[in-house]
Amino acid sequence: MLLNVFKSGIFQWQFRRQLLVSLSATLITFCHGIALGWLSPMLPKLLSPQETPLTFSIDVNEASWLGAIISLGGISGNFSFSYVMNRFGRKVAIYALAVPNTCIWFLFYFAQSIEWLYVARVCAGLTGGGMFVVLPIFIGEIADNSIRGRLCSFFTLTMNTGIMVGFIVSSHIAYHVIPCAVVGLPVLYVFLATRYPEPPQQLMRWKRDEEAEKSLRFYRRCDGPNVSKEAERAYQKQLDEMRLAIQEQNKDSNDNGLSMSDFLTKRALKALATGLVLMIANIFTGTFAFNNYMSNIFDAVHTQLDPNTNTIIIGAVQILGTLASIYLVDRYGRKILLIVSCAGSGIGTSAFGLYAFYAEEQKVDLSAFSAWLPVTLMAFIIFIANVGVISVTMVVLVEILPQKIRAVATSFCLGSLSFFAFVSLKTFPLMMFHLGLAATMWFCGTVSVICLFYVVVCVEETKGRSMYD
Repeated sequence: MLLNVFKSGIFQWQFRRQLLVSLSATLITFCHGIALGWLSPMLPKLLSPQETPLTFSIDVNEASWLGAIISLGGISGNFSFSYVMNRFGRKVAIYALAVPNTCIWFLFYFAQSIEWLYVARVCAGLTGGGMFVVLPIFIGEIADNSIRGRLCSFFTLTMNTGIMVGFIVSSHIAYHVIPCAVVGLPVLYVFLATRYPEPPQQLMRWKRDEEAEKSLRFYRRCDGPNVSKEAERAYQKQLDEMRLAIQEQNKDSNDNGLSMSDFLTKRALKALATGLVLMIANIFTGTFAFNNYMSNIFDAVHTQLDPNTNTIIIGAVQILGTLASIYLVDRYGRKILLIVSCAGSGIGTSAFGLYAFYAEEQKVDLSAFSAWLPVTLMAFIIFIANVGVISVTMVVLVEILPQKIRAVATSFCLGSLSFFAFVSLKTFPLMMFHLGLAATMWFCGTVSVICLFYVVVCVEETKGRSMYD
């Protein structure tokens, strides 16, 4: 079966360049994932005056700001990189993503006070906010319709792989060694970005038709001396479809420009509402906060395993969930994965909340279960979330928005995502402290159920939809 997957899927010869370019572009998400995963095992050390690797320690309020402030950078990154992408092109925005990511590691290394770490986390937010705008659109533009979902899911796969690496290195490697080891990756990312062209759609918008044709040939592997007639026909069909769509878009822009009325059509309003609900599901089902405070969560339920070991196990499960999503998303569609994911997240967080209620608040002796049940429940939550809510959200967002408003509407939705992430990261440790872990988990379960209802009733299947609709 695995051999058939390689022969019939994204590893086919004609798709190989799209795969390699997508992996090259998502190297920055791997770097960003390391920066995200760094926090969870490092936070308990920074909170302890005896264990801190720096010349200072922090308190609970500073820890909540350290977790949440990344989202302020995320909001800035959403809108600034959207402007750069639309004004100067996808490639310039891709190069620019390396700048704040590189700054993170210098700030971590030379940190003299908590303010240095705050700025580093803001830089991480700028990278993350920019990535969520630029890379799904870039990959969506270069990918064939039949494999777009899988290639866009690499965005989540590489980030989750980075998060797991961040969990591991932050748990077991000396603080000042980590920045030295990671800082070269953004440089490699920039070098790889010089090896592939601007997407053909952007070149055609700039009326550079000859370069657009070369770019499309590059991504469709039709630029060699021995191009088959079938491949040439498919290339010409895609080129004509693209040219017609861009001409219609330019005509609309020249006649009317982008106006508020474009956002008030029935299709646009429904797409924006769906985008916002998916952003809420992505954040308030809890997975993003869990990744940042994983060690604290396991410490709260008194698991017998070392909290950092549990955190690393969860990092591996995230990768498995994303791999499952990559396998399933273009076979069974987006909607069914979102339904399964929302339902599973609701069940998992409710069950974890029940365990936390008895372990943390009722002081029931659960030592017979503490070695395996908490990590099993959390692994289920993380796995099922990454199958749908985490991995598929960005794919659906790019596909569901009308082309004319796609760039601006994507920035709006992702700006909302960053705001929701800020609220989640700032309030999660405070909710754990004041309300208890059980109530916090049950809140996440309630959000999952509400989002499940919306997905079942209102979300359309977007599998195979053209990017020019």
